[in-house]
Amino acid sequence: MLLEYIKAIPLGYSIVLFQSKKYALTRTDFNEGRSTKVYAEELGGKDLISFNFYISEKGEQLKPCEMPAEKVIYFLTNYHLLQ
Repeated sequence: MLLEYIKAIPLGYSIVLFQSKKYALTRTDFNEGRSTKVYAEELGGKDLISFNFYISEKGEQLKPCEMPAEKVIYFLTNYHLLQ
């Protein structure tokens, strides 16, 4: 389920709207798409979203960076791409 949301983020840099605020969003894939780094920073603010996502023989694994997984999942399911 999360994989679909993550792959919907364009590779590279994008601007998104989340909770009525603009964020700079970057998605980078590694290891032939088996690992992904996502970083979003609120423009003109202090909020950020950062996580890694891995696909292995054991399945999919979400690794948030110093934040609850719920915050990451809420972001993934509620942001809107602006450009």
